[in-house]
Amino acid sequence: MKIAFFTDTFYPDINGVARTLKRFTDYLENRNLDVKVFAPGGDSNEYVSNHIHYFKSLPFFLYPECRMAFPSPASIREELLSFAPDLIHVATPFNLGLYGVYYANKFNIPLVGSYHTNFDHYLQFYDLQVLTKYLWKYMNWFHRPFKKLFVPSLDTLDKLKRHGFTNMEIWPRGVDADLFHPHYDKSAVRKKYQITKKYVLLYVGRLAPEKDIKTLLDIAESMPAYLADNIQWIIAGDGPLRQQLQNEAPENMTFTGYLKGEQLAEVYSAADLFIFPSPTETFGNVVLESLASGTPVICANAGGVKHIVQDNRTGYLCEAGNGQDFTSSIVNLIRNKNLRRQMGTEGRNYALSQKWDAIFESLLWHYSLAIQEAREKRYQVP
Repeated sequence: MKIAFFTDTFYPDINGVARTLKRFTDYLENRNLDVKVFAPGGDSNEYVSNHIHYFKSLPFFLYPECRMAFPSPASIREELLSFAPDLIHVATPFNLGLYGVYYANKFNIPLVGSYHTNFDHYLQFYDLQVLTKYLWKYMNWFHRPFKKLFVPSLDTLDKLKRHGFTNMEIWPRGVDADLFHPHYDKSAVRKKYQITKKYVLLYVGRLAPEKDIKTLLDIAESMPAYLADNIQWIIAGDGPLRQQLQNEAPENMTFTGYLKGEQLAEVYSAADLFIFPSPTETFGNVVLESLASGTPVICANAGGVKHIVQDNRTGYLCEAGNGQDFTSSIVNLIRNKNLRRQMGTEGRNYALSQKWDAIFESLLWHYSLAIQEAREKRYQVP
């Protein structure tokens, strides 16, 4: 099986789409399957591979972690024909995604795609709601040729159904439970970030409007004084609101910038609670990483995360945008050490069941069906 990917974000970009695609392509290569990735080149030359064709690009104004590529149609055509893929997988609806759809149709190559981002929610946070109707028209038109569209959660599937999408399958996410676990040296993390407070609350993610950073700040500022004095926040992430958040943040907030690998896993493990107010997630990789680390999650009862966190068992689901609801849940868990431990154990057990290999095997099975169906149609006698 030869698979060509067209995506407007890929490693070393730091976002869920890029990380998922990188893990999947690594898995395919380890299975000795041929892979070709067409992706925007970033500002870093950190990662080089002969199965990736990078193009010059600029950050997308609405979402800088996604880039607008300036591809050469001739080079795409030449490389694609040379590679001769059995299937094209389009992961994003921007420039390179459009090329993927075009060449799949032109060369009669089976086409599938994946849906990763609720851009309609993003428009609300950037005061661009007037574009919502046009966005959905475009998204329907863009995804119509796909033989199969893979979505990360039941919430996303239901939402797209309401907008007329068809031929969908759920493609959930797994977690590396060997990397993310509860057994890192918590005292070392405290020493590294000079933490002397009793409790550590953690946020991991982009510091941008669509993550509802405003509610995160409201939560921090509304903690009861007796408890706030015993809490240290770690904010692991970066984005357009970082400077504003740092200017407005209380003194007990530490900003680390983006973390990855063991550095990220260590802060999950050292935290007492993971706080995630974002209502726009199609899945929420960071939530699953926190559970794998044995850290209970308090998150918005919205988007894909509500299907990961089991309310009152591995954490709490709170009303989106309701800072007081989050604060009450934090206070309740901080006061109840045994419940925190129980939730941490339950979360870890759940995360251990979310295995990447099984998830990728299921996706490959769907690939095979799409390829077989295309072959049968191709050789069908009129």
